Amino acid sequence: MTIGIVGDYNPGNVTHTATDVAFAGLGAEARWIPTPSAGAGSSTLTGYDGLMISPGGPYLSMDGALAAIRYARENDVPLLGTCAGFQHILVEYARDVLGIAGAAHAEVDPEAAELICVPLTCSLAGQENLVRIEPGTLAADLYQAAESVESFYCNFGLNPAYRQPLEQSGLRFSGFGEDGEPRILELPGHRFFLGTLFVPQAARNPMRSHPVLTAFLAASTGEPASPHNAQHSFR
Repeated sequence: MTIGIVGDYNPGNVTHTATDVAFAGLGAEARWIPTPSAGAGSSTLTGYDGLMISPGGPYLSMDGALAAIRYARENDVPLLGTCAGFQHILVEYARDVLGIAGAAHAEVDPEAAELICVPLTCSLAGQENLVRIEPGTLAADLYQAAESVESFYCNFGLNPAYRQPLEQSGLRFSGFGEDGEPRILELPGHRFFLGTLFVPQAARNPMRSHPVLTAFLAASTGEPASPHNAQHSFR
């Protein structure tokens, strides 16, 4: 099994090294795809069992990251986006499904008129925070728990003004912080299409495989996702 990780690898970024370690520990071969190489129509996106949009924004090529997300969404390729990956799933969906051509990310274009991703009310960088899981969702099936404590590295999240339009167009938010802000998103009907604002591959418990990662890899091999017990924490 080979996973394509769309992102600009930096060995000094702890979320990047954690990504390598997590996938190697689960028996998956992970190959990094630099965002400038992942543009629309690029053959670099084909041949993978699943695609991941990595943490660590801003990307060298935002267009490359968005092209990879669109490719996975339209071709039913299993996709996992974490941290910046979650944020860029929002932007891609707003642009290509809602038709908001100017949908933007405040980290890249803070003066844009249509900011889908904006600074969080309180930065989560370097924190562990509670995530409440919405019943009746893929996330609930994976966790088999009502909540979990997760590791965050982010400063940006969904602009609440766009939550309703995104939900009405098919995107579903299935995990929330204690402040009610979305932390997990998913796309019903897709083989596996999940984004987390936290970084499951950086969970500190080496004795347990994170359910998001194991489910993503299961979907990438064509197997059904197996339920796991989050035990309320992956610290």
